[in-house]
Amino acid sequence: MTTPETTPSQTPITYADAGVDVEAGDKAVDLMKESVRRATRPEVLGGLGGFAGMFDASALQGMHRPVLATSTDGVGTKVAIAQAMDRHDTIGQDLVGMVVDDIVVCGAEPLFMTDYIATGRVVPERIAAIVGGIARGCELAGVALVGGETAEHPGLLDPDEYDVAGAATGVVEHDEVLGPDRVAAGDVVVALASSGLHSNGYSLVRRVIAAAGWQLDRHVDELGRALGDELLEPTRIYSRALLDLVRADDVDVHALSHVTGGGLAANLARVLPQGTIARVDRASWTPPPIFSLVGELGAVPRADLERTLNMGIGFVAALPQASVDAAIARSRAAGIDAWVLGEVADAATTEPVAGVEVVQGAKGVHGGAVQVVGEHA
Repeated sequence: MTTPETTPSQTPITYADAGVDVEAGDKAVDLMKESVRRATRPEVLGGLGGFAGMFDASALQGMHRPVLATSTDGVGTKVAIAQAMDRHDTIGQDLVGMVVDDIVVCGAEPLFMTDYIATGRVVPERIAAIVGGIARGCELAGVALVGGETAEHPGLLDPDEYDVAGAATGVVEHDEVLGPDRVAAGDVVVALASSGLHSNGYSLVRRVIAAAGWQLDRHVDELGRALGDELLEPTRIYSRALLDLVRADDVDVHALSHVTGGGLAANLARVLPQGTIARVDRASWTPPPIFSLVGELGAVPRADLERTLNMGIGFVAALPQASVDAAIARSRAAGIDAWVLGEVADAATTEPVAGVEVVQGAKGVHGGAVQVVGEHA
């Protein structure tokens, strides 16, 4: 039965008319198959296209008390840069880095990952490029890409808009979990260099660039390349190098921290125990040019820069003095520059530097305190 309010359309309306192209989705899957096939591990069961990814967990039977670790994340507004440049083959590596390296913080080995791409219109080649970047990141991390989903959302997203997210699972022995309970006064804080901005602070960066009227194809002498190329530099993936460090006989890692949203001080504070304070010195490193460029171009206060961007440090490790030289040497051998950043002290017997902000508590964690002192060279 119909009423004036429910008069049917005179022309049949199909799913394609509503903006969803099932055939384009199938083509995208065909194009990504080869790259996904390379991002695997021996424990993976089944292939691409199943309702669920399967991973043989029988290896965990040999562990005394296996603890599963999981993480989920996206890449934020960095996707807007990829969309503006119509270059989509690196954003997937950013996604992997943001997800799997959070898992490594507790000492866990990331095992497998799934991804989710929401887009206004499925362009098979674009989706395949995004997934190709995810697969490449998984290869670098030693993680299996066991599944994913591409969802077409016409009317919710513009045709050329998309967003990406992912989740991963890892495992660690219970008595090998890293964290604040292992950290003690006298531990040294070692920094591991970032590859650039990684995937944080792009709302600030994009606002600064827009206010300055700069275009992404602008060559910037300080960067040695076009601005857009610098902004799309993929997030460094640390998982393999850090796991080698954690497992090394001559290194005793107490805690790790992934320097993402919130900056160096807040993320380091999250892995320090209450009653301790870490003092880290800006004089120990010089941030890459992109950080000073953003600060100067937008007249961004230093406190805001340091709360938003990684300032050239992607990870920090807390470990005893006896392990420092070996840790730095191993990191550099893996292609990641590392250096002594500061030291952890007993807060009860350490007077904070006057006039310098003490950062304590971040993202719901009331841990130790951090002061960033000195000036960059």
